[in-house]
Amino acid sequence: MGQPIDLRGDFDASALRRLARASKSASQARRLLALAQIYDGGSRSEAARIGGVTLQIVRDWVIRFNARRPDGLLDWRAPGRPWILSDDQRRALVEAVERGQIPAIHGVVRWRLSDLVQWLHEEFAVSLDETTVSRELKKLGYVKLTARACHHSQNERAVEACKRGPLPPKWQRSGRTSRKARP
Repeated sequence: MGQPIDLRGDFDASALRRLARASKSASQARRLLALAQIYDGGSRSEAARIGGVTLQIVRDWVIRFNARRPDGLLDWRAPGRPWILSDDQRRALVEAVERGQIPAIHGVVRWRLSDLVQWLHEEFAVSLDETTVSRELKKLGYVKLTARACHHSQNERAVEACKRGPLPPKWQRSGRTSRKARP
């Protein structure tokens, strides 16, 4: 079994307990109290019991505490996947959508997601799928508009004749009266 890693010398048990009381994070407070037990001379097993974890996790807490002081014991989120498009590429996408397409240059009469995917690939050598471009446009405040299909032989006069007046309300009182309940 290896040697335990020493805790940093600029803190003591009472300082960690004060920090635990002031902490807004319950997890950080629990970790600080477990490390305070080690500062008091307790074993790492006791610290693990106080923290409700294994010895390996206590060792990880000690390493994080030594590296980043009490802030190292806060829960943190992983940074996640980086953005696919840079800010310059996003600006160029917005400009292309705002400016619109030029049929002679772009070869399309309106932008579709597949056309924007192809344009991004040609301009920036970025391979995206239509779903990703749709998400990016939605984040930028754009919505997808589609025209309603119209039958080729639709007659405007026939449409007007077919329209009905206002619909009756969904709930109407029945014309007959209901029977009264028996006493």
